[in-house]
Amino acid sequence: MEKLMILSILTLIAIFGSTGYFMLSKTKKSQKFMRAFLRLNLLIFIPVIVFGVITLVPQMASAAENAPQGGNGLGFLAAGLSTGLASIGAGLAVSQVGAAAIGAISEDETILGKTMIYLGLAEGIAIYGLIISIMILGRL
Repeated sequence: MEKLMILSILTLIAIFGSTGYFMLSKTKKSQKFMRAFLRLNLLIFIPVIVFGVITLVPQMASAAENAPQGGNGLGFLAAGLSTGLASIGAGLAVSQVGAAAIGAISEDETILGKTMIYLGLAEGIAIYGLIISIMILGRL
């Protein structure tokens, strides 16, 4: 079953890679070929995923019945959410600050140090989320 899921993920990567390649070459022939190739890949990918989900659901249900009944599930969820949401926030902050920093540096090269400080502060958001998740996991 794992091999089937790996095959479907590789098919998805092939879909996106080939679609990107054919989108960059802007000829009519490549666009027609891209559409046909995308249909073929989706016709392969979707049944593989559906088959994988159908065969994995009973395995997951039996694994859930045999799982220990501790109350740690919400703690793990909180730790994952704190890290994930902090990383998303850091990514948004770094994208905005980085774009502004590049624009500012292009006008005046002497402010490079100040812009690096701002980028470091934006990146610190992810570290705060990681520290909170470590503290949550320490209590479990």
